[in-house]
Amino acid sequence: MILASQSPRRLELMQSMGIDPQVMPADIVEICREDEKPLALVKRLAQEKAISVCYKLMEQPNFEQLNNEIVLAADTIVWTDDGEVFGGEVFGKPINVEDAKYMLSKLSGRTHHVSTGVALRRFKAFKSPSPGGAPSVVAVAFVETTDVTFFELSEDEIAAYVTSGEPMDKAGAYGIQGNG
Repeated sequence: MILASQSPRRLELMQSMGIDPQVMPADIVEICREDEKPLALVKRLAQEKAISVCYKLMEQPNFEQLNNEIVLAADTIVWTDDGEVFGGEVFGKPINVEDAKYMLSKLSGRTHHVSTGVALRRFKAFKSPSPGGAPSVVAVAFVETTDVTFFELSEDEIAAYVTSGEPMDKAGAYGIQGNG
């Protein structure tokens, strides 16, 4: 199995299940398309990551030996609906300290959504008839969403948490499994 992610948390989760995947991060541009809703966004990004890694596998010298490998990709976003149906503000990873503080202040004292898109693709060591001629076939793609409620956070609490560095590589600027 190939994990299309550089997330230490995803690797740790897989290893806790007895799976020791080859890690091969995807190389895609993670942007929201105009009028794209959060659930569609996170599912598309996971699928694009899986496809990207399948193309990387085609460049490996031993790519024929990788035929039928399973590629697992995921993407997580944090979002608010602000009264709209599946709309609102989407938070990926913060780009800097101020962005992290902004995200945490927007999430403070309210309920928001954490959605993870997951895509599994079976690598094919030849061009397949899949959309765009991608060297893979779709096995599964889905999204899971959890609602999370924050207590009110003071500016000092937000600043201290951001100073810890933990928020900088996490969607929504926090990790529920860490100090966050």
